[in-house]
Amino acid sequence: MAKDRPKAGTAGPGDKQVFRVVIDAPVETVWSTLVKTDAVLPFFFGAVCDTEVGLSAGAAMRMVTADRKHASVVGRVLEFAPPHRYSHTMGFTAYDEEPATVSYMLKEVGPTRTEFTLELTRLPAASPKTGKSMAQGGKFIVENLKALVETGQPAFSGRMVGVVNTLTGWMTPKACRIENWPFGRMTGEEAAARRNG
Repeated sequence: MAKDRPKAGTAGPGDKQVFRVVIDAPVETVWSTLVKTDAVLPFFFGAVCDTEVGLSAGAAMRMVTADRKHASVVGRVLEFAPPHRYSHTMGFTAYDEEPATVSYMLKEVGPTRTEFTLELTRLPAASPKTGKSMAQGGKFIVENLKALVETGQPAFSGRMVGVVNTLTGWMTPKACRIENWPFGRMTGEEAAARRNG
């Protein structure tokens, strides 16, 4: 159905981007898929959500490659309220930018349907390129989460990202090596503070 397709906002970098889709699955199923920390997540570009103490408010988190050699994103959990809301900061390890905020909201719209909303705020205003990439990434996330939950497989775009990641992993910048992003020392805000002096 057309109404179940991801909807993207039109705001630019520095503003809010909102993506929404209805997933044909109970809210608990969508939630448990979204917050996995022990598996490759095709809807998160083939990354693994890595935490030291699990996902909970205040916990440091990072998105790492399947081989655990690189971290692509670091952040801190701001809110964790199962099975309806999860929010965290997000800073790309490859870029020298302030972190954005990512929020995931789940709402039951029937016994076996869930409205999933992804909201990106505090997008890097100084970098239209990164802001645009994040906006494109939002559409990718909702499309692939929906496909994975409903069919057990990511969308074609998610499968392709998995192949590309495998082939291009050797080109990842040295700054993204996981040893440069240990827990408790380098979340998005802490990295920005260190860079700014």
